[in-house]
Amino acid sequence: MTLQESSPLAGLPILGETVHQNYPTASLYVVATPIGNVTDISLRALHVLSLVDAVACEDTRNTAQLMNRFGLHKPLLAAHMHNEREAAEGLIRRLQAGERIALVSDAGTPAVSDPGARIVDAVRAAGLRVIPLPGASAVVAALSASGLVNDQFHFVGFLPSKAKQREVVLQGLVGAPATLVFYEAPHRIIECAQALAEVFGAERQVVFAREVSKLFEQIHRCPLGDAVAWLKSDANHEKGEFVVLVEGAPPADAGQDAETDRILQILLAELPVKQAAALAAQITGRKKNALYDRALELKP
Repeated sequence: MTLQESSPLAGLPILGETVHQNYPTASLYVVATPIGNVTDISLRALHVLSLVDAVACEDTRNTAQLMNRFGLHKPLLAAHMHNEREAAEGLIRRLQAGERIALVSDAGTPAVSDPGARIVDAVRAAGLRVIPLPGASAVVAALSASGLVNDQFHFVGFLPSKAKQREVVLQGLVGAPATLVFYEAPHRIIECAQALAEVFGAERQVVFAREVSKLFEQIHRCPLGDAVAWLKSDANHEKGEFVVLVEGAPPADAGQDAETDRILQILLAELPVKQAAALAAQITGRKKNALYDRALELKP
């Protein structure tokens, strides 16, 4: 295979490393694109985009702008959250005919909080090859600059917009030891911060990674108790797309757990579960919902 003369890689010293790799036909290439800074695109991504027969994309206008920046011109096929099933059928037919197709989203990696998962699933179910091209990731970038020391992270994505549903999700994560990773839109960032503080407590550390890799990138870390005040201290703090990281739950103290169980058992001997859990929460400072669940386990 030879490199097209119009390729944006023409003349680069590293060209041989990229060109002499294998790029099989009848394959779907899942291509990560920049999340902000356009120069974060990889050499391999540029080469594949110059090589494929067509590009399936979330928004043809956005992808056209990206392609034009690098002098690339390919047929663009709409493949968004509203037409994934139909788009998959068309892509499979083209792949079965031996074409190479690239799948991209507006920014970042397709199928990760973006359209594409159903297309990838359908292509794999059809027995066709799917080849990922890794690239820029807002989640990994935010984690790398957060300073939160943890070998684990739990990617949650976008929280429900309704308060009660959001609280249910967050309550289920209270005891998670992993760093929690959320996406949030600017118009909901204040209520998101309020909900996080109410559920996880004021002491937990939170990191707001705003506009990652873009001109006005900002990464701020503080206790959850200070989060809302920081967001409101400058109108710019509420602008842009957010990755929000919340420190994982501290390791349980075995002695403290034993003392909490002792308190619950004393209260359960005289009170219904709900009242016992409420009083135990006041005595220990622990979350009432967690104590209610533990009380159910301890009640004879």
